Parts: sequence; C-alpha cells; structure tokens
Amino acid sequence: MSTTHDIARFVARSLAADQSELEMLHGRLAMAAAEMGLLDVAYTTIDSPLGSLLLAATDQGLVRVAFAAEDHARVLETLSARISPRILRHPARLDDAARQLDEYFAGRRHTFALDLDWRLSAGFRATVLHQLSAIAYGSTASYTAVARLAGRPNAVRAVGTACATNPLPLVVPCHRVVKSDGSIGNYLAGPDAKATLLQLEAAA
Repeated sequence: MSTTHDIARFVARSLAADQSELEMLHGRLAMAAAEMGLLDVAYTTIDSPLGSLLLAATDQGLVRVAFAAEDHARVLETLSARISPRILRHPARLDDAARQLDEYFAGRRHTFALDLDWRLSAGFRATVLHQLSAIAYGSTASYTAVARLAGRPNAVRAVGTACATNPLPLVVPCHRVVKSDGSIGNYLAGPDAKATLLQLEAAA
C-alpha cells in the first residue's frame, strides 16, 4: 500500500515532468516564432548582485533592462503595448547581453558591446542618455555636467528625469550621474544599488 509520502513524491515527480515538458514546448514555440519572423520582443531573466534582471531585445538590439523593483510583469505589459504583443521568453536572443552583464558584475568588463534599440527614449531624454557613455567606467558626473553635455545647461531637472526613466540601466550608465555635492541621488533600483555599482567600478 502506498504511503502518503509515496503519493506526495509521485505527485511531485509528475508536476516536475509536466513543467519540464511545458518548458520544452515553450522553447520550441519561441524558436519557431523567431525563425518565422513572428517574435518581435524576446525576453529572459538573469540573476545579478542587484537581484533578478529582466532583459528584452528586438531584432534591432537590447531594448530593456529592468530591475525587480520595477515589476517585471508590468514591464512586459508595457513592452507589449509600446512595441508589440508578439513577445515571448527566448533566452537565446539575450545570451550575449547576459554574458556581458555577468562579466560586468565580475569586474571583467568596463564597456558594453551590444546593439541597442533606443525606441523607448525620445526627445531630450534620448539626448541625455546618449551622452552617458562619455562618463568613463569608475568615474561620475553631476546632473549639471550632463545637462551641459546635452546642450541645455539649465535642464538639470530634466536630466534627472531622463536618468529615472532610462530603459537600459547598467548598459547605459545612469548610475554614474550624481549630485553636484557628490551625494549619490536617486536610482531606479534604489540608492543602495547605485552605491554598490559605484563601489564595484571604483574597485576595478
């Protein structure tokens, strides 16, 4: 006669097998969609020292990096609404981005070599974000300095808004923008995460 423990183990094995089969079918679906040109946005999640990161890419390049604090489900809904509802988990498209982020967090990468899809930024915000690559790894710049770089020296508040809505944090280094007095200021993943990134870069 089967014991309750035996039954529980059988149910657990069955659920694991079902989950494995679902994941395999999902992978086949995503691959078929990509091959047929029906996958507009691919996404995956990776672990990092700052928690889970959502990575999303179109055929033009990396379009979104999101921290867990941003609510990954909500981020995916926004991508579906703003880019395309044809969105699936397909890690293979994000393999290079995931690898480079792993290297960054390990202190082995100082710049990213990724194609970027900038469509989620526009106007002055996009201008600001394009200037951030000029801030070298291990360095910082004030919001005022970035405003000057972007051609609008009085638009300090707008620079802060651009950094706060950066769709590609880490890769587009808004964490290197600090207040004029040297204090850290705000960050999408919180000030502690920003401090962690600055300390990581300073130690390299």
